[in-house]
Amino acid sequence: MKRDPLPAERQAQEEDAGEQKTPLWIFGYGSLVWRPDFEFSSRKVGFIRGYSRRFWQGDTFHRGNEKMPGRVVTLQEDYDACTWGVAYEVHGEQISASLQYLNMREAVLGGYDTKLVKFHPQDKEADEPILALVYIATPQNPTYLGPASEEDIAAQIIVSSGRSGHNIEYLLRLADFMRYFCPQVEDEHLFSIEEALVSILPYLCQAEEPLVEV
Repeated sequence: MKRDPLPAERQAQEEDAGEQKTPLWIFGYGSLVWRPDFEFSSRKVGFIRGYSRRFWQGDTFHRGNEKMPGRVVTLQEDYDACTWGVAYEVHGEQISASLQYLNMREAVLGGYDTKLVKFHPQDKEADEPILALVYIATPQNPTYLGPASEEDIAAQIIVSSGRSGHNIEYLLRLADFMRYFCPQVEDEHLFSIEEALVSILPYLCQAEEPLVEV
């Protein structure tokens, strides 16, 4: 895996990208599936092969804080797996603007790498596979948490909240996306965490003390 570019290199990449006449596709598999927060020309639902989506990345900014880190998804190499999400097509100035936004957003967490992957649109009869850029958190980054049981991940998500909202929202929106746009796909890791959260939440809601400091 190539190293994460330095800030100056990233700026040069963004400036060069803004001059591109060919479109760029960006693949999102976490919060980007419902909130890209950058302008795009079109979007397609589909999947990439060779990766599994896991709630193994810690988040002390968007969905957690230093005291209670949240958990968000990253990708793990997995030869037999597929990860579903959304690919966004950006053109011209949209390219540099989207890369600048994503580089800044992921820089908050640190330790993200970029790769070009083959994206397979959901409508296989109408669309050919396309190359897309994807951001992947590396195990070497300072907030990487790694594997845990579905129950432990759910318990951590329940008590975590950051500047972008509660960690519960992140989990449920991702699960809703999969059910609505990819009903034929059984994402066992995602839905097992959601099930664990739903089973734990009623008991925690009976607690006298608030779950998260305001």
